[in-house]
Amino acid sequence: MFERYNHKIKTVDELAAAIGPRPRDVKVAMCHGTFDVVHPGHIRHLIYAKSTADVLIASLTADEFISKGVGRPWVPEELRAANLAALEMVDYVLIDREVEPLDNISTIKPDYFIKGFEYSQDGIHPKSRQEMDLVSSYGGEFLFSPGDIVYSSTRLLVQHRPNIAAEKVLALMDAEDVTLDQLNTTIDNMGNASVHVVGDTIVDKYSYCTILGPSGKTPTFSVRHDKSELFVGGAGAVARHLASLGADVKFTTVVGEDELSGLVRTDLADAGVQVNAVVDRARPTTMKQRFWADGYKLLQVDELDNSPLNEIHIDEIRNHISDSEIDVVVFSDFRHGLFHAESISKLSAAIPDGVLKAADSQVSNRWGNILDFQGFDLITPNEGEGRFALGDQDSGVRSLALRLLEEGNARNMIMTLGERGVLAYRRSSTAPRSFFYLDSFANTLVDAVGAGDALLSAATLALKSSGSLVEAAIIGEAAAAVACEIDGNVPVERDDIKRRLDNLLNPTAPGSN
Repeated sequence: MFERYNHKIKTVDELAAAIGPRPRDVKVAMCHGTFDVVHPGHIRHLIYAKSTADVLIASLTADEFISKGVGRPWVPEELRAANLAALEMVDYVLIDREVEPLDNISTIKPDYFIKGFEYSQDGIHPKSRQEMDLVSSYGGEFLFSPGDIVYSSTRLLVQHRPNIAAEKVLALMDAEDVTLDQLNTTIDNMGNASVHVVGDTIVDKYSYCTILGPSGKTPTFSVRHDKSELFVGGAGAVARHLASLGADVKFTTVVGEDELSGLVRTDLADAGVQVNAVVDRARPTTMKQRFWADGYKLLQVDELDNSPLNEIHIDEIRNHISDSEIDVVVFSDFRHGLFHAESISKLSAAIPDGVLKAADSQVSNRWGNILDFQGFDLITPNEGEGRFALGDQDSGVRSLALRLLEEGNARNMIMTLGERGVLAYRRSSTAPRSFFYLDSFANTLVDAVGAGDALLSAATLALKSSGSLVEAAIIGEAAAAVACEIDGNVPVERDDIKRRLDNLLNPTAPGSN
């Protein structure tokens, strides 16, 4: 869409060469800002700036230096640059890779550096004073545009956040040279992996009820039970997702000596999962029963034992891990006894060399920490789990995610942000960016319980298949969106993900909706 304008987007060295040194035959004006949502105030500002000179350079702050709030910038830098390049009055666009525009001003030496009228109110800010002094030092002029109308991107985003999920993904894919065909190839190749899942099995029981009314004697609702359904959840759901996505899956878990353990074995075997069930006669197979009425969860009742597994059982699990001939290990931690302070290091040490390692720790109302899984190739905490792990409720999401990546010594991380989508971080010196956001791909929310399991499964296989966190995050977020729109923790299939991506990125194609 924006290809015809890409020639306007330049590096600082390209710009300096294009306009030449001062004194020039043409006058050059330069503006700098975030330009997160281009609004009428920006347009008037740019029109004024262009009226002062022959050439207008619009400089914008790179994503990594914007910290105005959660999810900011709302529009990623490549798309912000393309938006400005598409404007007729803008001749060149520059993405500033420094915290402040001072270095670029020194290199380009515009004849006019123009700030918005709002920066002249209530005195000159110290940062504006630095820019003003620098421009004056080489004989340029520092101007303020007229303030007849002043808008705020932040205020507009608070009032209404436009849905640009597809545009963000397309801009990211373009910047990383990723195509839809490439994503589909990665999805097809996900079935080539051999995966060993280790984690806590949970049987999820959904009991659907009809509300009859309040009880006459106590402040409680009276309900009629209509039906119940059982799903294998927890790490079992991760194993089922992986098998549904085509992987060859082994699953090592702990069950009790009870009827539910037979359900777990049968259900997973029917899904094509090879089960190594370690039986602990001292505990029940974990079950969580949720009572629903009119689309709302009324009550949850858990049957479980969260006490740590003994060393005999841990050694048995460790032997299963070390004996596996596998490509990927996934540790799916719900803190129901299998993973604890002593077991995690032992089990991690048993993973064979060269195996891709992924981990998720869904602590909820239990004590657990994603940072216990050190040196993994991929971790997928949600924001709450990240704040719990670091004991940090105040930091911005980006700084929180970066600390998790560094303190966990992880290579890649996808932090889920609920309805706000995901934030991905990677540790790479060669990648174009260290982090990126993806908005949620979900159209409607039916049941979000299994979304994290679907994302972990699909993203892990995509990372193994492609080696790209960008592809892994896009495919994982698509799988999570599909899972959100299904009642119960039902496995996602590769064709489901392909359809979601095709509908998102190619909405005019036949069959899209």
